[in-house]
Amino acid sequence: MKEIYLALKNFVVYRFNLHEDAEDNELTIEAIKKNVEFRGANLWTLIFAIFIASIGLNVNSTAVIIGAMLVSPLMGPIMGVGMGIGINDFDLVKKGLRNLGIATIISIATSSLYFWITPLHQASSELLARTSPSIWDVFIAGLGGLAGIVAATRKEKSNAIPGVAIATALMPPLCTAGFGIASGNIYFFFGALYLYFINSIFICVATFVIVRFLHFPKKAFQDKAYERKVRRYIWVIVLVTTAPSVYLAYRIVDKSIFESNAEAFVQKEVNFSTTQVISRNYKYSTKGHEIDLLLLGNELSKPQLDSLKSKLPAYKLDNANLKIRQGLNAKNELDLSQIKASILETVYQNNPGDKKSDATYTKIDRPIPDLRAELQSLYPQLSAYSIAHVEVHQIDTSKVDTVTMLVADFSRSLSAAEQRRMNTWLKNRLQVDSLRIIVQND
Repeated sequence: MKEIYLALKNFVVYRFNLHEDAEDNELTIEAIKKNVEFRGANLWTLIFAIFIASIGLNVNSTAVIIGAMLVSPLMGPIMGVGMGIGINDFDLVKKGLRNLGIATIISIATSSLYFWITPLHQASSELLARTSPSIWDVFIAGLGGLAGIVAATRKEKSNAIPGVAIATALMPPLCTAGFGIASGNIYFFFGALYLYFINSIFICVATFVIVRFLHFPKKAFQDKAYERKVRRYIWVIVLVTTAPSVYLAYRIVDKSIFESNAEAFVQKEVNFSTTQVISRNYKYSTKGHEIDLLLLGNELSKPQLDSLKSKLPAYKLDNANLKIRQGLNAKNELDLSQIKASILETVYQNNPGDKKSDATYTKIDRPIPDLRAELQSLYPQLSAYSIAHVEVHQIDTSKVDTVTMLVADFSRSLSAAEQRRMNTWLKNRLQVDSLRIIVQND
C-alpha cells in the first residue's frame, strides 16, 4: 500500500510540478511591473485596439474582435495588482489600480466616440452577448487568469497569455459600455461594465493564488493588522462580485429548464386531432411562469382543460399557469396575420411535395436563431413573440413571396421610430430582405 502511495505521489509531483522550468521570481516580478504602466506606445496600442474591437462589434465580426483582443495590453495592470497583493507590494497595487483606471476610462471614452460617429447604430449579437454576465464568466476569468500567470512565470514563454486575452475578453465589454453611453442605454453600460469588473477581479485573484503557491518573496510589512485588514477588503470585493453572477446563472439555467419542460408538455399533451396549437409562448418570471397557447379548431371542453392542467406537475411545471386561448372567445386577442402565417408554415412543412422549387424550400425552411436574449436586452417591455418564414400568396395573381413575419406582444406601445429601428435590426440580424412586424399590446 505504501509503495502505491509513493508511486502515485511521485506521478503527481512529476506531472503537476509548477516549480520546474519556472523563471526566477525577481525576473518575473520585473517583467510584470514593466507591463503595468500605460503611457506612450502602450497607451496608443490600447486606443487602436479599442477602435478595432468597436468596429468588430459594430459589424458583428468575431475575427476582428479576436484580433483586437490579441493586440490589447489590458492584462498588464490587472496581473500587476494581483502580483502586488501576493508579494505585499502595495505600491505596485496602487500603481496597477491607477493605470487600470486610466486605461478603463480611456477605453470607454474611445469606444463611445466611435459609436457616436458611426452610421451603424444597431446592437449586434456580439454586443448583446456582453450585457448579461453570469457565473460562467467568473469561471472563465478565474481559469484564464490561472493560465495567464502560470505562463508568465515560465522561462519559455508560450502562447497562453494571448489565449487568455481572448478567453477572458476584456476589450469587448469596455466597447459595449461605450456603446451604452453613445446610445443612451444604461442597461448595456452597467451590464458590460460588470462583466469587465468580473474579468478583472478574477484574473487578479488567480494571479494572487499562483504567486502565493509558488512562494514568491514577500515584502516586509510592519503593520500586520493593516495587512490583514486589506486582505479582508479584497475577499469582500471578490464575494460581492461573484454573488450577482451566481444569481444570473441560476436564472439562465432555471429559465432553460422551464422552457424545455413546457415544450415537452405541449408536444406530448396538447395533441388533438381536431385542434391545433398555432402559437405558443413561454413566459418566465420570478412571480410565476406562464404557458400561453393559442388554439385553432374545435374548442377543448372544461374537463379536457382541467386534465391538461392536472398534468403540469408531471413535467415539473407546478408553479406554471396554463393560459389557453381558443375559439371565438379569443377573437380580440387573435391576429389574423399570425394565424395565416402559422397555417401557411404548417401546410408547407406537412406537404413537401407541393414545394415550388428547391430554392423556395431553402429560403422558407431556413432555421431562425433563438432571439429571446437579444430581444429582451433591446426591448425589456417585450413579453412574448413568434417568428417564422412564411409564404404570402397574392389573390389577384399567382405570385408567391417569402416573408419573415414577427408577431410581438409589448407591455406598452412602440413609437414609429422604435418600430423602424426594430425592423432594421431584425433584417440585419436574420439577413432577410422582406420582414413584417406585427405589434400587439398586452
